[in-house]
Amino acid sequence: MKIVVALDSFKGSLDACTACEAVATGLRAVRHDLRIVMKPLADGGEGTADILMLACDGEWRPENVTGPLPHMAVDAGYTMLKRPDVCVVEMASASGLTLLDAKHRLPLRTTTFGTGQLLKAAFQTGKTTWLAVGGSATVDGGVGAAMALGWQFLDRHGKSIGFGGGELDKLAKINPPSHREWPRVEVLCDVSNSLCGRHGAAKIFGPQKGATPHAVEKLEHGLHHLAAIIKRDLGMDVLSLRGGGAAGGLAAGAVAFFGATMRSGIETIIGSIGLRRALAHADWVITGEGSFDAQSLHGKVVSGVIAEAKKASVKVGVIAGRIGLDEEASRAAGISASLALAVPGITGHYAMTHARNLLETRAREFALQHFAKKS
Repeated sequence: MKIVVALDSFKGSLDACTACEAVATGLRAVRHDLRIVMKPLADGGEGTADILMLACDGEWRPENVTGPLPHMAVDAGYTMLKRPDVCVVEMASASGLTLLDAKHRLPLRTTTFGTGQLLKAAFQTGKTTWLAVGGSATVDGGVGAAMALGWQFLDRHGKSIGFGGGELDKLAKINPPSHREWPRVEVLCDVSNSLCGRHGAAKIFGPQKGATPHAVEKLEHGLHHLAAIIKRDLGMDVLSLRGGGAAGGLAAGAVAFFGATMRSGIETIIGSIGLRRALAHADWVITGEGSFDAQSLHGKVVSGVIAEAKKASVKVGVIAGRIGLDEEASRAAGISASLALAVPGITGHYAMTHARNLLETRAREFALQHFAKKS
């Protein structure tokens, strides 16, 4: 029996590789003769560069850059892949939410400048660059990243505005750099949120990054203002860009300032790591993430795995930290079986701090239910 294990990270608990190893250990405890193929996955957030480096014979290029707050310095970097021949910049490594503790999650001040520094280094290779935009701490419309590559964002006095989404409403003029010949940039993105509006970067993602209701309104106004200046000075409408609100508008900024195009992150990652080949002649694929709910069925790792499994006629099992879908909804989505780490008697905190052991235990239970040899 062939089982493909393809999990995302359990954020705050386990990286994707460790999660896959835990499930494989649990399965083998019941059936040592299982043929298990591990394919750790990511959705464009933390861990994306590592997953691709592992699967695609990549090389890590370290860079010390500005962190999410202007006074911070972080050890980040980018990945050069051999197959395909691209660079991968994971914005979360420089400008990610996990780099900040709760009291420093200040989206009026956080900046993508460090991500721009990584892009600058990657551009020097001349290779196509994949920009993975998940897990951001920022709502600055990509202005910080563009500053790192020579763009000027000036106030009405001709002085540069400061860092962070709280400065965007001061913008009066955008001056491009003298050199604007970038390699091809592709934004890995699976959200459809627009830059502004009810489903935009500020109102949907701002509170997750620490924005108060007042800050959300200021960020929304600033992004609207930025979009108007982009349209006036660069002749581009980023308000209508599907997915432009990803990473606090970094996606829209990458399109406006670097000529980027958008592509599906999960489809790109699935294609790059060879998941489709692994699913050939498999009996089951087991996938999962920290929290599995209705959102997981739209542009996340689990949704991508389900889609590929359907094509290959492979059964899907889900093991997740918590499960927010009932059995009927799960089966309608194409999931044959699911198990949660957090069950009655186990708190979410306990599940997070004991995730590896619980994941092994649930994998053993899964194997006993579905893979045990009949006597």
